[in-house]
Amino acid sequence: MYRPVATTTRGGVPTDSGDSVVTLDQVPRWIDSDIRYLYENEDPNSDYTDPLSSASGSEGNANGIISKFPVDHEINSKIYLWRGDPWNLEVDAVVNSTNENLDEAHSSPGLHAAAGPGLAEECATLGGCRTGMAKVTNAYDLPARRVIHTVGPKYAVKYHTAAENALSHCYRSCLELLIENGLQSIAMGCIYTEAKNYPREPAAHVAIRTVRRFLEKQKDKIEAVVFCTTTSSDTEIYKRLLPLYFPRDNHEEEIARLKLPADVGDENGETTTAERKIRIKPLPNAKVSSPRTPQASVDLSVSNLGLSRRSSSYLGAFLDPAFMSLIKDPDQRRREQWEKTAQAQNSWNCFKMLGYGELGGPALSAAEEYTLHSRYLAKANSMNLSEIAEMKIVYRGGVDSEGRPVMVVVGAHFLLRCLDLERFILYVVKEFEPVIQKPYSIVYFHSAASLQMQPDLGWMKRLQQILGRKHQRNLHAIYVLHPTFGLKSAIFALQLFVDNVVWKKVVYLDRLLQLFRYVPREQLTIPDFVFQHDLEVNGGKGLIVDPRTKYVYQRP
Repeated sequence: MYRPVATTTRGGVPTDSGDSVVTLDQVPRWIDSDIRYLYENEDPNSDYTDPLSSASGSEGNANGIISKFPVDHEINSKIYLWRGDPWNLEVDAVVNSTNENLDEAHSSPGLHAAAGPGLAEECATLGGCRTGMAKVTNAYDLPARRVIHTVGPKYAVKYHTAAENALSHCYRSCLELLIENGLQSIAMGCIYTEAKNYPREPAAHVAIRTVRRFLEKQKDKIEAVVFCTTTSSDTEIYKRLLPLYFPRDNHEEEIARLKLPADVGDENGETTTAERKIRIKPLPNAKVSSPRTPQASVDLSVSNLGLSRRSSSYLGAFLDPAFMSLIKDPDQRRREQWEKTAQAQNSWNCFKMLGYGELGGPALSAAEEYTLHSRYLAKANSMNLSEIAEMKIVYRGGVDSEGRPVMVVVGAHFLLRCLDLERFILYVVKEFEPVIQKPYSIVYFHSAASLQMQPDLGWMKRLQQILGRKHQRNLHAIYVLHPTFGLKSAIFALQLFVDNVVWKKVVYLDRLLQLFRYVPREQLTIPDFVFQHDLEVNGGKGLIVDPRTKYVYQRP
């Protein structure tokens, strides 16, 4: 069995020894944590409103948005966030993310090594486990009492809703098994793997909201839920998202009202689809035989619908075709939407005639942009985009003079005839994702680039929507080196038709030395032709270029 080792380490720092044990009182509770990570410097009235929230409730804020996850100190006191492997925690149960065969090779890294060979032997007797379900075993050499094994879903953009619901069911199944076995504390790692391609941030949304909904119903039976992360990226994600679903004060609740996605699931945290509901209207010609008055149309989920048994003579009195009618056929609704889209595309479009592309479409809501970005990111992470990376159109630089990360864009490398724009968008989303979480800058080398405005403004607008509002909010500046009149005209058009916020952050620079005031030379990898172009355009006035290092010096 395990040997507890006394430790004074607190705050979730992983232990150095596999035999060391961290007790629950050494992990700070979420309600006591001093983390104030979420949007502290942002305007609470920013544009992340929830389009599905009701505006008529009295519980809402000044804008009438109802809080979907109000402050609950009792629930918050049961939540912990810890950086480290769950196997070192002394809790009642730990969660193992595995595959359908419960194989040791596909289990969470380090579990079987810490638990000993007995765990694999017991897993072999369980007969496997289905996706979304969970099974429990002894913990053997772990400080925990039980191990709960669950199988996370494979992710595909086409089956986004099914994957969300399966992942939500993983967390709920683990919590249900915890209660069934008379246990009260659980440590849960992130139930997804790189092999299954589940995007990290959407998965964290599902995990946190599912636990919140479960605790709302079963908080008297559970004492502690520890969210365990093993990477810095997962830790940052959980720090940002926990205040949305477990707000600790009125300020965080106010921010959460505005920042939550539109779809936060049903009472269990699962995603609901309107087309998978049965819409039941009152029975026609029904005679009231009880004091209850007939209700209006009620939406019942298929999974929760109980069909009452009635005699055939009773049903025969009320059968009518109208009883089984749907409010509207979903396929017919889709067809109407497609027809409207086709008409709009075939109609006269002044933007197209001017060469600007598709600019006349409606703006996307915050929830629609979030969903669009998540799906593109998931697809990008599942594809090999090395041929785009080799073109060196977009790449990561160092930091600017104030420590903000820098993305570099080379206009001359953007050859439209050689580039698949759809794959390029996927590459941009993947490269920008780790950068746009915090303030950042863009350096654009227009040196020797084509004067033709490629691609069109419609494509730029689409890319802007896919990157999302986080990109718009955190972008500090776009430094444009060697701009031309044609480029300035294009950027002016972008300000008018695409985004007046982002494209007003453009800073025009005619010389390399001007760029180095904002971004130090050693922080940039600059193509040789940029130096040559700077010498040709500016005549080398006031400059000395080292031919070996390409470093630019001010002439004394």
